[in-house]
Amino acid sequence: MESEGVGTKTPKMEQEGAVNSKMKGLGNHSSKDMIFRADKIDLKNLDAQLEKHLSRVWSRNIEPKGPNEVWEIDLSKLNLRYEVAQGAYGVVYRGTYDTQDVAVKVLNWGEDGILTVAETAALRASFRQEVAVWQQLDHPNVTKFIGASMGTSNLKFPSKPGGGDSPPPKACCVVVEFLAGGTLKNYLIKNTRKKLAIKVVVQLALDLARGLSYLHSKNIVHRDVKTENMLLDGNRKLKIADFGVARVEASNPCDMTGETGTLGYMAPEVLDGKPYNRRCDVYSFGICLWEIYCCDMPYPDLSFAEASSRVVRQNLRPEIPRCCPGSLANVMRRCWDGNPNKRPQMEEVVGMLEAIDTSKGGGMIPEDHTPSCFCLTPSRGP
Repeated sequence: MESEGVGTKTPKMEQEGAVNSKMKGLGNHSSKDMIFRADKIDLKNLDAQLEKHLSRVWSRNIEPKGPNEVWEIDLSKLNLRYEVAQGAYGVVYRGTYDTQDVAVKVLNWGEDGILTVAETAALRASFRQEVAVWQQLDHPNVTKFIGASMGTSNLKFPSKPGGGDSPPPKACCVVVEFLAGGTLKNYLIKNTRKKLAIKVVVQLALDLARGLSYLHSKNIVHRDVKTENMLLDGNRKLKIADFGVARVEASNPCDMTGETGTLGYMAPEVLDGKPYNRRCDVYSFGICLWEIYCCDMPYPDLSFAEASSRVVRQNLRPEIPRCCPGSLANVMRRCWDGNPNKRPQMEEVVGMLEAIDTSKGGGMIPEDHTPSCFCLTPSRGP
């Protein structure tokens, strides 16, 4: 009890005394006893503190002290030699890992302030998803995963001619086998004029079909099947790469919605925001098969928006050249059927391609030969 005769207390002193008294007895009070005045809460300051806290949480203990996961690489064995490609959120380098030729995809870990908190979170989630899927795969037609590292500042970047942008303070990387043939897309562009023999077309299509059939047997949906995500080795063997948006197939198709993939290759149900399953990959395979045969891009005269709308609303598909063998054209049509349930499984597609007779040779008619196909007009080309 305080004596009334000891001094005079101002309202501020009384408020501080009450707070101090409350704090001293905090151990005997539940959170329900704490009273805060809403008009005294500094929301702007709280937001700033929360932002700092989230940043610390993302960064805390992220530097590996040793191999923490089965896929964690030893960075001392990794040597980045030179840049080979650059995208919106990362750079691909050629390098070596413990004397093996490798390709290294490096992504910014999001600590330079360029990306928002939401963009950083999405980028990191995508990276973890890619590693989770890729590290469990082992097939001749899937690019071999070697390892990865998350949020490291120990990467030694090669110097760029003329300086260039400085590397990110922290980065994550995926290390895979290096394939000297580059992307399937670039290979097809190089052959735009002379085209490919039917034997080569079927061989590339079979490699892709077998790789996808393997993924589907593991309940994995790639969700971004396109020629740009297929790599070739020195012997022209095709291998599937880039599992950034791949995921384990949901048992309920309603759990898989949203526009995921690349316009021009996306199935109608994906474009329309409807539930989908592994058969969206089958549709994309059909488009890739057309592209491999024609060495051309689908819908060259339409914008992405126009093509997407017509694919969904008007059942638009690439026009199959008259010179295309009926057996190959049949595979294309069945794979890109508008009804997902009518599309074959990739295992069946493998069987259909294996049954095609390639002994007679032939293939797409080159531009400097008999111009009897629609696609040999001057306007065509990637």
